[in-house]
Amino acid sequence: MKLLRFGPQGQEKPGALDAQGKVRDLSAIVDDLSADKLSPAGLAALRAIDLQKLPLVANPGRMGVPLSNPGKFICIGLNYTDHAKETGAEIPKEPILFNKWSRPTGANDAIVMPRGSVKTDWEVELGVVIGSRARYVSKEDALSHVAGYCVINDVSERQYQIEMGGTWDKGKGCDTFGPVGPWLVTTDEIPDPQNLDMWLEVSGKRYQSGNTRTMIFGVATLVEYLSHFVTLEPGDIISTGTPPGVGLGQKPPVYLKDGDTVKLGIQGLGEQNQRVCAWDAALLD
Repeated sequence: MKLLRFGPQGQEKPGALDAQGKVRDLSAIVDDLSADKLSPAGLAALRAIDLQKLPLVANPGRMGVPLSNPGKFICIGLNYTDHAKETGAEIPKEPILFNKWSRPTGANDAIVMPRGSVKTDWEVELGVVIGSRARYVSKEDALSHVAGYCVINDVSERQYQIEMGGTWDKGKGCDTFGPVGPWLVTTDEIPDPQNLDMWLEVSGKRYQSGNTRTMIFGVATLVEYLSHFVTLEPGDIISTGTPPGVGLGQKPPVYLKDGDTVKLGIQGLGEQNQRVCAWDAALLD
């Protein structure tokens, strides 16, 4: 099932994509796609709905974050062997963890560069959305705690991340640096999260082409690992790392600039389209 939320920011309605790729309005069934709807029981109830009997949304407009009030936004660094090599980093022996401080944004919302930024970068990533509480789970049981998957652009300011000391978080958690969606695709439609093609283009030029099979630590391993440090709750999002082709890895490096467009997608999970904008506080309010 492909779950989504559509409409202006703060006024999103719950929806789902039918077999013909059309948006159906779920608001008569559920008030929103909150964390409790992502439990195994909640998803089973949604799957039992005959989408063809629900109102067709001819023009859904903006796609919001596909779940309301998402929880923790946890990210994994250098998790693709080919990406680690392009940055000159050693292959991690354990997952590298960091957080995004800002709230996720819709799949096609603008990327607003921080004031004075000169090294804003892109990263297409597989997102994992938790559906049931995970605490000290085994690798074998880990995927049973996953509600579904989504596309994430782990936008990053490399000067903040690398050159200003401290943790990576300051270069990862800026406002608008976490587009999520357009859909949350439930696990029954993605039987193998470790074999998904992924790509990203900037202003029409393809920079990233990869596949989740080159992850160093797969989804099940990451859920197991994280659950030993923090309880994962329904609605938490894990961004699992990026394949090669980021701006930092170009020779010479290439970074986003005002007016660029970013288009990215993952097999079976949909596409994102963002416009890059110079700092403007009005775009954040």
